[in-house]
Amino acid sequence: MFNFSENPFVLAPMAGVTDKAMRLICRRYGVGLEVTEMVSAKALHYNNKKSYELFDLDDEEEPIAVQLFGSEPKIMAEGARLAVAHGAKMLDVNMGCPVPKVANHGEGSGLLRTPEVAFAIIRAMRAAVDVPLSAKIRIGWEERAPQLADFARGLEASGCDFLAVHGRTRSQYYSGEADWQAIAEVVQAVDIPVLANGDVVDAQGARAILETTGAAGVMVGRGALGRPWLFAELLADWQGQPLPPEPSLAERAQVMLDHAALACRYKGERIAMQEMRKQIGWYVKGLPHAAALRRDACLLNTYDDLEALLRREGFLSA
Repeated sequence: MFNFSENPFVLAPMAGVTDKAMRLICRRYGVGLEVTEMVSAKALHYNNKKSYELFDLDDEEEPIAVQLFGSEPKIMAEGARLAVAHGAKMLDVNMGCPVPKVANHGEGSGLLRTPEVAFAIIRAMRAAVDVPLSAKIRIGWEERAPQLADFARGLEASGCDFLAVHGRTRSQYYSGEADWQAIAEVVQAVDIPVLANGDVVDAQGARAILETTGAAGVMVGRGALGRPWLFAELLADWQGQPLPPEPSLAERAQVMLDHAALACRYKGERIAMQEMRKQIGWYVKGLPHAAALRRDACLLNTYDDLEALLRREGFLSA
């Protein structure tokens, strides 16, 4: 299993975001473990090509966990077998997605309301495959669950090798502050490693969440959007080294271009550049004239369009 004592920083699974291009970029900056976008186990059952493409791991370095979602233990076990047969060496179960079309069908964070189903899923997957298995959970549905520790212990007893805990309830989605004390409750309740997730955007925050929760590692999601170099900062600070300087405009532009080039390679230019529009918006957040840059990014159709935009805005020399 992955050793969090060597590198405790993990890229969180984010649907429509943590695709191969982003994973490759984050790996460049020293992320320890990565998790794919969530993949429907039922879609794998029906041999859905696009679902298999979500965890195409060619050209990538391990460790990478493939995240599956669903609510039927037999289907999840089959999905686990199929994912492993197609190259997955580590699996994660989504028990945190708050989106209604997922949660209201008993999947994702909906499993918080049916603990026995959640446990049965882990038991079935554990019996089906012999790879590290984890679950990513939230701390409750409407409010912090009084049985949170019992839920975590049940997942451990069912076969989870580690847990990731997002310190928000389902009803919070991504608003408000993450409850780090609730994560600490899970850490104290189980004997397996726990990853703390929520509100980490810099090295100081990473230190604080580790100290507050006692977690084995830190899972970073939105904090890395447009800032994949955050992982280099976190790792340097954790190793007691000086933080690397923030990238210059030219360096930031090169990362954007590299990210776009990877996306074009794996998805084709038309789809890649449509999806890169939101990525560019994150990359320019906080910069002068960011609003205008985001507006112009919405018109990008080709890689050359992006390069021209960056030159026009002074990121690259003419």
